[in-house]
Amino acid sequence: MSLRQRPPPAHPGPVRPHPTPEEEAYNIIPIHNLLADHPSLRYPEIRGAAAALRAVGDLRKPPFTPWRDHMDLLDWLGAFFGFQNDNVRNQREHLVLHLANAQMRLSPPPDNIDALDAAVLRRFRRKLLKNYTSWCSFLGRKTNVWISESTRRESDRRRELLYVSLYLLIWGESANLRFVPECICYIFHHMCMELNKILEDYIDENTGRPVLPSISGENAFLNRVVKPIYETIRAEVGNSKNGTAPHSAWRNYDDINEYFWSRRCFEKLKWPIDVGSNFFVTNRKGKHVGKTGFVEQRSFFNLFRSFDKLWIMLILFLQAAIIVAWERKEFPWQALEKRSVQARALSVFVTWSFLRFIQSLLDAGMQYSLVSRETLWLGVRMVLKIVVASGWIIAFGVMYSRMWTQRNKDGEWSPEADRRVVHFLEVALVFVVPELLALTLFILPWIRNFLENTNWRIFYLLTWWFQSRTFVGRGLREGLVDNIKYTLFWVVVLATKFCFAYFLQIKPLIAPTKALLQAENVKYEWHEFFSNSNRFAAGLLWLPVVLIYLMDLQIWYAIYSSFVGAAVGLFAHLGEIRNMQQLRLRFQFFASAIQFNLMPEEQLLNTRGSLRSKFNDAIHRLKLRYGLGRPFKKLESNQVEANKFALIWNEIITIFREEDIISDHEVELLELPQNTWNVRVIRWPCLLLCNELLLALSQAKELVDAPDKWLWYKICKNEYRRCVIIETYDSIRHLLLAIIKSNTEEHSIITVLFQEIDQAIQIEKFTKTFKMTALPQIHAKLITLLGLLIKPNKDINKLVNILQALYEVVIRDFYKENRNIDQLREDGLASRRPVSSEGLLFENAVELPEDNNEMFYRQARRLHTILTSRDSMHNIPTNLEARRRIAFFSNSLFMNMPHAPQVEKMMAFSVLTPYYSEDVLYSREQLRTDNEDGISILYYLQTIYADEWNNFLERMRREGMVKKDEIWTTKIRDLRMWASYRGQTLTRTVRGMMYYYRALKMLAFLDSASEVDIREGSRELASMRQSGSVDGFSSDRSPSTRSLSRADSSVSLLFKGHEDGTALMKYTYVVACQIYGTQKAKKDPHAEEILYLMKNNEALRVAYVDEVSSGRDEKEYFSVLVKYDQQLQKEVEIYRVKLPGPLKLGEGKPENQNHALIFTRGDAVQTIDMNQDNYFEEALKMRNLLEEYRHKYGIRKPTILGVREHIFTGSVSSLAWFMSAQETSFVTLGQRVLANPLKIRMHYGHPDVFDRFWFLTRGGISKASRVINISEDIFAGFNCTLRGGNVTHHEYIQVGKGRDVGLNQVSMFEAKVSSGNGEQILSRDVYRLGHRLDFFRMLSFFYTTVGFFFNTQMVILTVYAFLWGRLYLALSGVEASAAVNNADNNKALATVLNQQFIIQLGIFTALPMIVENSLEHGFLGAIWDFITMQLQLSSVFYTFSMGTRAHYFGRTILHGGAKYRATGRGFVVQHKSFAENYRLFARSHFVKAVELGLILIVYAAYSPVAKGTFTYIALTITSWFLVFSWIMAPFVFNPSGFDWLKTVYDFDDFMNWIWYRGGVFAKAEQSWEQWWYEEQDHLRTTGFWGKIFEIILDLRFFFFQYGIVYQLDIASGSKSIAVYLLSWIYVVVAMSIYVIIAYARDKYSAKEHIYYRMVQFLVIILATLVIVALLEFTRFTFVDAFTSLLAFIPTGWGFILIAQVLRPFLQKTILWDIVVSVARTYDIMFGVIIMAPVGLLSWMPGFQSMQTRILFNEAFSRGLQIFKIVTGKKSKVSDS
Repeated sequence: MSLRQRPPPAHPGPVRPHPTPEEEAYNIIPIHNLLADHPSLRYPEIRGAAAALRAVGDLRKPPFTPWRDHMDLLDWLGAFFGFQNDNVRNQREHLVLHLANAQMRLSPPPDNIDALDAAVLRRFRRKLLKNYTSWCSFLGRKTNVWISESTRRESDRRRELLYVSLYLLIWGESANLRFVPECICYIFHHMCMELNKILEDYIDENTGRPVLPSISGENAFLNRVVKPIYETIRAEVGNSKNGTAPHSAWRNYDDINEYFWSRRCFEKLKWPIDVGSNFFVTNRKGKHVGKTGFVEQRSFFNLFRSFDKLWIMLILFLQAAIIVAWERKEFPWQALEKRSVQARALSVFVTWSFLRFIQSLLDAGMQYSLVSRETLWLGVRMVLKIVVASGWIIAFGVMYSRMWTQRNKDGEWSPEADRRVVHFLEVALVFVVPELLALTLFILPWIRNFLENTNWRIFYLLTWWFQSRTFVGRGLREGLVDNIKYTLFWVVVLATKFCFAYFLQIKPLIAPTKALLQAENVKYEWHEFFSNSNRFAAGLLWLPVVLIYLMDLQIWYAIYSSFVGAAVGLFAHLGEIRNMQQLRLRFQFFASAIQFNLMPEEQLLNTRGSLRSKFNDAIHRLKLRYGLGRPFKKLESNQVEANKFALIWNEIITIFREEDIISDHEVELLELPQNTWNVRVIRWPCLLLCNELLLALSQAKELVDAPDKWLWYKICKNEYRRCVIIETYDSIRHLLLAIIKSNTEEHSIITVLFQEIDQAIQIEKFTKTFKMTALPQIHAKLITLLGLLIKPNKDINKLVNILQALYEVVIRDFYKENRNIDQLREDGLASRRPVSSEGLLFENAVELPEDNNEMFYRQARRLHTILTSRDSMHNIPTNLEARRRIAFFSNSLFMNMPHAPQVEKMMAFSVLTPYYSEDVLYSREQLRTDNEDGISILYYLQTIYADEWNNFLERMRREGMVKKDEIWTTKIRDLRMWASYRGQTLTRTVRGMMYYYRALKMLAFLDSASEVDIREGSRELASMRQSGSVDGFSSDRSPSTRSLSRADSSVSLLFKGHEDGTALMKYTYVVACQIYGTQKAKKDPHAEEILYLMKNNEALRVAYVDEVSSGRDEKEYFSVLVKYDQQLQKEVEIYRVKLPGPLKLGEGKPENQNHALIFTRGDAVQTIDMNQDNYFEEALKMRNLLEEYRHKYGIRKPTILGVREHIFTGSVSSLAWFMSAQETSFVTLGQRVLANPLKIRMHYGHPDVFDRFWFLTRGGISKASRVINISEDIFAGFNCTLRGGNVTHHEYIQVGKGRDVGLNQVSMFEAKVSSGNGEQILSRDVYRLGHRLDFFRMLSFFYTTVGFFFNTQMVILTVYAFLWGRLYLALSGVEASAAVNNADNNKALATVLNQQFIIQLGIFTALPMIVENSLEHGFLGAIWDFITMQLQLSSVFYTFSMGTRAHYFGRTILHGGAKYRATGRGFVVQHKSFAENYRLFARSHFVKAVELGLILIVYAAYSPVAKGTFTYIALTITSWFLVFSWIMAPFVFNPSGFDWLKTVYDFDDFMNWIWYRGGVFAKAEQSWEQWWYEEQDHLRTTGFWGKIFEIILDLRFFFFQYGIVYQLDIASGSKSIAVYLLSWIYVVVAMSIYVIIAYARDKYSAKEHIYYRMVQFLVIILATLVIVALLEFTRFTFVDAFTSLLAFIPTGWGFILIAQVLRPFLQKTILWDIVVSVARTYDIMFGVIIMAPVGLLSWMPGFQSMQTRILFNEAFSRGLQIFKIVTGKKSKVSDS
C-alpha cells in the first residue's frame, strides 16, 4: 500500500501555466492541473496515463493553431481535425480515467508504476475497435489501424493512443449518429487513413506540401461530417409526418446505418463526404436511396414471415393429426399401420411446399422496394424463390395424384402404387435436404458459428440462396452444453403439447364432424345461398379448437418454465432465509459470509481462477452455508473480522433508521454494540439473545447437582446462550464497579466477590460452591436495579436499598456454606466498619455516571433487555420492508457470487437516469391539498406507512422538534423528503443511486484500514455515540445541517481522506435532465430541487440540452454537463458540446440517454429509470457483480448483466399488488429461466448493467427510430443478441422499482407495451432473430416477447370465434338437428373452454407467481396469497388487462398508431369520473363486451341447447365472466366506484360531455365529438389493406339481422330471400324518420317551434298507424318489436364503423352529419347500458364499503371510514 500512496512527484512533465477560472471546472479529476490537491491524484496510474497523452514528441505540429507546451495528443488531434475544445476535454478525462482504472486492476502490478502499461492500452484498443475491424473484414477492406500485432515498438504506443483518442473524439461529437455505429466506423476508417498519412509524413501530390486532413478548422468535424448526415436523418424524420407515415416511406436510423453494410458506401459517398451523393436525397422524386436492408410493412403476415418455422411445424402437425385421427382408432400408431393412412399423411409435403410458396410471395410482396439498380441480385433471388416454390407445389401435387390414381386403378396398394409412393418419398428427401443440413449444423454449433463469422466469398455464395448477407446476426449459436439444456426443455414442452392436442382437442372432434358432414336432413331456418352448407357449420365447430391449438404452447411454456425457474432458483439458494427465525439460525455465520463475499481476499497472484481455487471456494461456501466447522469459534480470535462485520452491519442498521423503516428502540435491538465493558465474547444483537438467559437459568435449575463441565457443555450447545451468559456476567461486574465509588469498602467487597466466583469457575467447582436455586432471586433483583438505573429520574435511595438486598441474597442464599460475620470480614466480603459509624452498607458509595453518558445508559438498556426479554422477538423489526430487506441481504450472502476485488481494483461504472419533467420532490402544496374525497397525499402516506410515520416523528423529535406543528415550518424540508421517498420521485432515485457512492467509500476505508484503525475506530465511534455526536443523537448541531449531512454516516468519521477520491474514480451518476436549461430559465421549482440534489450529492452530475438563440429564428443546441462545486458553493458548467441540431429526432427517452452517454465513465453503465430505488446493503455487492464480466457464461463473456428487481409499490392498493405480483414473477422467475437454460434473455427492466465500451461502439444502449422503437429498451437486448453479445441474470443483488398503481395508469402502461410489441413484429430485429436463431431459441424468443401478446389476442379471438360460431349454429337451425350435440363434441369444446378459462383467471400470470412466491416465501404463504388475490377479484383485473393487450396489439399491427403514453406515477386515491373511464375503455372493452353480451342473449333466446339451463351455463359462463370483467373492472377498481352520489354526478357529467359542441380547440376531455375523431386517428394513418380488413371485420354486425329476421313471427316461417330484403325497408324507414326529425329540429326548433312539434306529432301518428296495420293484417306480434331491435341496432353500428373507414370520401357529403349524429346516439346508448349495473350496485347498501375493502389495504380502508366520519362531524359542526 505504501508504494501507491506516496505523494505525486514534483513535476510530471510540463505543467500548464496558471489556469484561468474557466478551465478550472473539472468533472472528476483535475487533469489540467496535476499538482492540485485532489485525492484522486495520489494515484501514480493517473499521472502515468496523463503523461502518456502528453508525449507528443516529434509529431508534426498542426499548421493553423498556435501550439502550447501543455497541449497533448488529444489537443493535437483536435487541432488537425477540427474537433470542439470541450469534446477534447471530455474525452481526455474519459481516456485518462479509463486507462488509470484499467492499470490499477492489473495483477501483478507493472514494473514501472508511473508509466502507462502497454498491455492495458493494447487491450483497450482491441476492445474499442473490435466492431470497426469486424466491419472492415465484413466489407473485405483492410483496416486503417496500422499496428502490427506481433512486434511491439515504443512508437506504437503513441500511435495506439492516437487511434483510440480519434475514435472517442469522433464518438463524442457524433450526437445522433451514435445510433448508426457503422456510419461512425466509416468516418473513422477515412479519418484514420488521414491520420496515418500525417504520421507517415506523406506529401500532398497537388501542393507538394505535407498532407493535411481534408477537413480542418474550427468545428469542422461537426459542420462538414456530422451535420450533412444529421440533416439527412432529420429530413427523413420529417418525411415520417410525425411518425404517421408508413415505415416503408422513409428511412429510419437502421436504414441509414445499413447503407454502410455494403461496399457501395465507399463508391457513392467518397471522402471527404460528397454531399451531392444520392444518399443525401430525401424527397421521393429523383434518384434517392430507399429503404436499406429491410422494409417494415404493416401486416399480420409478419408473424408468419418472421417465425415461419414455428407455424410450419404447427400446421403440418395439425394436418397429420387430423388425417390419423380420422380413422378413429384408440392410438395414432394403430391408425398408421394402414397403408392408405400413411399415403394420406404424405400430403403434408404438399402443404409444406405451399407454405414455402406463401413465404416467398410474402418476401417479394413486402420487400420489393429494396430492389434498385444497386441491389439487382436481391430481386433475382426473390423471383427465383417464387419460381422454385411453385415448382415444388406442382411436383408434389402431380406425384401425389399419380400415387392415388394408380391405387384407385388397381383397387389396392399394388407394387406399382408402392413404387410411386417411393418416388414421392425420394422427391420429398430432396425437398428436406436443407432442413437436414440445418439440423447437422444445429448439433455442431461451432461449425455454424465459424462459417457465419468468416468472410470468405465461397461461404457467402453457398448461403446466398437462404439468407441476405447482413453484418449482424452472424454466429449466434450457443455452446453445446447450453444447446442441450434448452433443446431438452423444448422437446418436453412440445411433446406434452402435441399429446394433449391429439387426444383432447383433435380426436374428440372427429365424430361430430363426420356426423355433421353426413347429416342429410338438416332443416335450415333461413334462406340457404349454397346447398350442402354443412361444411361451413363444421368449419365453425373447428375454428375455436384450431385457434386454441395454435396458442396453447404458451400455456405449456408458462407451466414448464415456472417449474424450471423454481429449480434453477433452488440451486441458486434463493429463499433459504425467508424470515427472522431463519436469520437467527444463520446469523452466527454472517460475519464469515460477509468477510468471504464482500471483503477482498489477499490472494496469491497465480491462484486466481485456477481449478484448485474454485474447488476451495465451493468447499468454503458449503461450510458457510451449513455452519460446518463452526466458523464463529474463529470469530472471537479474529477480532478484526468481527469489527469489520460490526461496522458494516451497524451502518446498514443506521441507514434503515435514516430511512425511518425502524425505530430508535429497534436500532438498539438490531445493532452490534462495540466491544466495551471488557466483555470477552462477541456481543450479538439483542434480537438474537432474547429469552436465551432465562432458558439458561431454567437449565441451571434443572441440573442442580450436575458437575460444572456437564452444565457448561449443555449451555454451549447454543452459541447465543454461551455468549449471553458470559456477556451478562461481564457486564454486571462492570456495571456494579462503575456505579460504586472506587476506593470505598463496597468497591473492594464487590471486587472480592467476583474474584471468588472467577476462582470457582476456573477450578470447575462453581456448582459445588454456589446454590443454583438462588440464581432466580439474584436475577429478579438485578432487573429491579437496572430498571431504576435506566429511568430518567433516578432515586439514589431506592438504588441503595436494592443493592443492599442484592448483597444479602448473594451472601446468605447464594453460597452453599454459611459463614458468620467475622469469616466474611476476614474474606473481605463484609464491611469492617462498626455498624453505627457511617450508616449502612452502600449508603454513601453510589455514584452514577452523568446523564449525557449515552454509552453507559445504552449498555444498561441493553443489559436490561437481555435480562427481561421473555418473548423470542420474531416480529422485530415490525416493518415488513425492513424484514424483507434484511432477509434478502442475508440470504444473498450465502449465494454464489464472484469474490470482491479491492475498491481500487474493481471495475469503474456509472449510472444513467433519463429524466424529463416528473416530480423531483413533493411540494408543500402537493402534500397538503385534499382531493375531492378530502384525502391529501400526506394523509394517504400516513395511513399506508403508519409505522414509518411514527419513526419519522421520533427522529424529528430527536433532532430538536418540540411541537408537532413545527413539521410544517422548521422541518418542512424533512417532511417533503419523507413523503418523496415513498413516492416515485427523482429524489428517491438519487438517494438510492448515491448509496453506491456511500458504499464504495466505506469499502475503500475497510480495504485500506489496518487492524489498529478498525479497532480504534470502533472504540472511537462507541465513545462518540456516548457524547452523542453521531447519527443524529446530537442536539448541538443545528437541525438544518443535520439533515444536509445525511450522507455523512457514522463510519465516515473514521475516513482518512482518500476514500472520496477512490469512490469518485470508480463511480459517477449522471442524470439526463433533458430540459433542465429551460426549467432554470423559467425559474421552475423543479430546477431548484435538482440543484439541491446536486448540492447534497457529490458524485451526481446533471446533463441537459441547452438551446441558445443565435440570430433571427436560429437556435444552437448544446449538450451540457454541470455539477455543484462545493468550494465555490454554486453550480458550475463542466463541458458544453455543440450539437448539429435539435436532439429529438426519434423517440424522446433514447435520444435523452444518448446525449448524456458521452458524460458517463467506467467500464459499465447501469441504466436506471426515474421510478427506481436502491438499497445500501445491495450497493455493497456491486463490485462483486461487476466481476461477472470476467467469467464466461456458455461460450461468451456477458455484455449485459441482468439484475433482479423488487417492486416496491405492491402495498399501495390491491390493484398495485396484482400488478407487482405479476411483475415480480416476470422480473425474477421469468428472467431467470430466459437466462438459464433458454439463453434468450433480452433487456427488459432497467437495472441491467451494460458493458459500456461494447455498447458504445455498437449503437448505444437503446434504439431511437420513431414509432418502430417505441419500446426502446428491448431493442438494446435484440441488438446485443444479434451482434453476438450475451445477456445473463443475477439474483444476489436487487434494485427497487415502482409500478403504476391505478387501473387507468396500468391500462395505459399495458397499451404502451402492447402497441410497442405490435411495432416490434414489424421490425427487422425480430425478423432477423426469428431467422438467425436456431429453432428452439427461436421458440423461446417468440413465446417470451411478441408471441405472448399474439397469444393473448388469440384467446380473445377464440372467444369471438366460439360465440359467433354458436350463434350461427343456433340461428341457422343446425344446432337443432341432433348431429352436433353428442358427448364427444362437448368434450373437445370443454377442453377449449377450460383452457380459455384458465387463461382468463390469469393462470398465465398466476402459476409463475405462485411458484416464485413459494420458492421465496414458502408454499402455504403463496397459496394463501393466491386465494386472497382471487377474493380481491384479481381474475377480473387479469381478464380486463388481457382485453387491453389484445386490443392495442391487434390495432397496432393492423393500423399503427402506437404512441408513447405518459402514465404518471402518482398515488391513486382519486375517483375517476365515468366520462373519463368511458373515454379510455369504450372502444377497447365496453363496446366489445356489449357485442359479446348481445350474442350471448340472442343465443340464449334461440338455441335449443340453451333450453337446458345447465348446458347453457357450462358453455357460456367463461364468456359471461369476460363480459362482466370488461364492463365492471373500471368501476370495481375505481376508488368510491359505487358511491351513489358520485354515480349520479358522473352520469350528469357524462351527458354534458356527450352534448358539448365545443369549438375548434375543444379537447377530447371536453367534447364527445373531438374524442370520437381522435379514436379514429389510426384509420387515417392505416394503409389500403388495413382499411379493407377493417371493413371485412365490420360486416359481422349485419349477420344479426339476417339471422333474426327469419325468427320473427311476421316472417311466418318463410325461408324466401324476400324476407331479408323486405327487412331493409325497416332500416330505411328508421333512417329517414331520424333524418326528418333532425332536419326539423335544426330548421324549426329555435324560431318556429310549433312546426317542429307538428313534425314530431305526424311521425308518431304514422308509426302508430303502421304498427296497428301490421298487427291487424300480418302475423306481427308485440314481441317482434323488441326482437327486431336486437336485429337492427347492430346493423346501424356496422354502418357507422364502415363510415368511419370511408371518412375521407364521406366527410364532405351531407351524409357525414348524419353519421356523427347517429354515432352520438349509439355512444349514449352504450353509456346507459354500462351505467345501469353500476347504478344498481351503487344504490344497494354495503357495496361501497366492500369495494373499498377490496381495493385498499386494511389500514387505509379503515382510515378512510374513520376519516369520513370525522369529516362528516366537521361539516356538521361548521354548518351549525
